Amino acid sequence: MYEFKVSEIIKRPNDIISIRFEDISGKFPTYKAGQFLTLHFQFGEREVRRSYSFSSSPSVNEPLEITVKRVENGEISRLLHHRLNIGDRINVLEPQGLFTYDPEIDSERTVFLFAAGVGITPLYSILKTALLKEKNTQIVLIYSNSSKEKTAFYEELLAWQQRYPTRLHIEFIWSNSKNLAKARLNREYLISLVNHYLEESSSEALFYTCGPLFYMDLVRFTLLGMGFPDENVRKETFHFPEEEEDDDEYEEEEVDTNEYNVILRFNGQEHHLLVPGNDTVLNVGLSQKIKLPYSCKSGMCSTCISQVVKGAVKMDYNEVLTDSEVERGKCLICVSHPTEDGTIIEVM
Repeated sequence: MYEFKVSEIIKRPNDIISIRFEDISGKFPTYKAGQFLTLHFQFGEREVRRSYSFSSSPSVNEPLEITVKRVENGEISRLLHHRLNIGDRINVLEPQGLFTYDPEIDSERTVFLFAAGVGITPLYSILKTALLKEKNTQIVLIYSNSSKEKTAFYEELLAWQQRYPTRLHIEFIWSNSKNLAKARLNREYLISLVNHYLEESSSEALFYTCGPLFYMDLVRFTLLGMGFPDENVRKETFHFPEEEEDDDEYEEEEVDTNEYNVILRFNGQEHHLLVPGNDTVLNVGLSQKIKLPYSCKSGMCSTCISQVVKGAVKMDYNEVLTDSEVERGKCLICVSHPTEDGTIIEVM
């Protein structure tokens, strides 16, 4: 755990703020472009964690910064927007996330960044890193918002484009545009943009996308249909735990009332848990005061990736692991329910 002090709060369009921090301890590890920061709050006996992507870049001499959109019923986002003050101190965990960009100095590839709304946050970090750390890479940002006035980092992005006019290309897409063909990203529009900007072998092009699930699905399936390798298409999912779905929208599922003996291997120790079928391995582990790694609690990040050594689990949701990884026993314990007695899980 590290302690940060809030050094600046910047208001941005569309109910978005950027929060800049000073690392009081001076020991916070180096993060990668695209990673997120997990904030830790303690309300009496209740522990709450929320993760927000870095909008700052490790390659730029700038303060550590996250960018947060206000969620209507969001406990933590409302706290950050309305109660946080300069000088306040916040506990944070080390940087996490697999949605990262590793610069290659001599690379001559084209990197496409598809952002929708606040999804620009990790992509802005990647954009700055690629421009500064690579000499020849072409960066294409395709950025969707409802209007120019609600576009976060608009002026900053134009400044970067002016600084790198031959390497940074930005396509702003605004849904209030009078040109309806270019008011929203669609399959045909996406194909035309990729074909226009792609300058080298398609096998070396990289695609990063962040936004609503339907938006990222559109990007991914279109790119796969164009023949780009699946491993070159990467996504980061923004999820707000406070936004609960209406239970009436789903058919009632049969609840597993069985209890399963689970051995959890973590930090060189074995913990014996009795996990109800309708609870998760993470929840039961935390109730036993085991300091397990976690962040989103919703299958959206990579913090709690684990390996099923024996037995089996069922995951409620998974936005991280590939089908082949799941087949090899990888799981996310925040959404995993045991389905066999004697299941053994190693926390990675």
